[in-house]
Amino acid sequence: MKIDGLSKTFGEKKAVDEVSLTVPQGSFYGLVGQNGAGKTTALSMAVGLLRPDRGSAQIFGIDVWADAARAKQLVGVLPDAMAMPERLTGREVLTYLGLLRGLSPQVVAERAAELLAVLELDTAEKTLVIEYSTGMRKKIGLATALLHAPRLLVLDEPFEAVDPVSAATIKGILRGFVSGGGSIVLSSHVMALVEQLCDHVGVIDAGRVAAAGPLAEVRGAGSLEDRFVELVGSGSATAKGLSWL
Repeated sequence: MKIDGLSKTFGEKKAVDEVSLTVPQGSFYGLVGQNGAGKTTALSMAVGLLRPDRGSAQIFGIDVWADAARAKQLVGVLPDAMAMPERLTGREVLTYLGLLRGLSPQVVAERAAELLAVLELDTAEKTLVIEYSTGMRKKIGLATALLHAPRLLVLDEPFEAVDPVSAATIKGILRGFVSGGGSIVLSSHVMALVEQLCDHVGVIDAGRVAAAGPLAEVRGAGSLEDRFVELVGSGSATAKGLSWL
C-alpha cells in the first residue's frame, strides 16, 4: 500500500496534513499516534472509505479512487467502530457479506464455519450481533475482513476490549497471514503491542508523519514508547500530580 500526500480538513480542523507512507509488501506495519492524531482518518482515506481533499492511495499499484472495486477486492478492513447488521447472528453476517462479495455459497459456509470456530464465536451461534460484547464485535469484524482472502489487512485498533486469550488467538492468525505472504497495517496507540507484532512503523502526530521506516530504525536504541514520547510529547515527561491529592 502506498499513500501520497493525503490530506483532509473538517471545518477549520486539519485532521490529516500531507501524509505519505509506503507499506512494503509482506510487512506487518504499525501506525501509532495519540488519540486524535489522525490515524483513523488517514486509514479511512487509504482504503476508500473517506474521500481525501488531496492526495492519492494505491493498493498493490491499483488506485483506490480510480478503480475502487478492483482495489477493494485485495483489502480486508476492520475500521474503528464498524457498523454491521445487528439483527443477524455472526454466521448470518458472514454469509450475507460473503455472498455480497460474490463468493459461492459453499465457500462462504466453509470459511464462515472455520472463522467462527477459530475466533471462538461458534459458541454464540444463536446470539445476535446487537447482543455481542465489544470484544466479540472486534472478532466478528476481523472475520468479515478475512472472509474473502485479501492480500492486505488494514486493522484499526483490532485488540481494543479483546480479552488476553482471544488476543493471543488473533495474534496467531495475523502472524500466519503475514508469513503466508500477506501484508498488514495495524493502527494502535499501544506501543508494546506494536513492538511485539510489527516490523515497520509509522508515527503520526497532529495529522503529519513524525517518523516512518523499519521498527529498529524508528525505535533507535531505546523502546518504541520512549521514542514516541520524544517525537510527540509535550516537552515534559514528568507526571504532574493533582492539587487535591
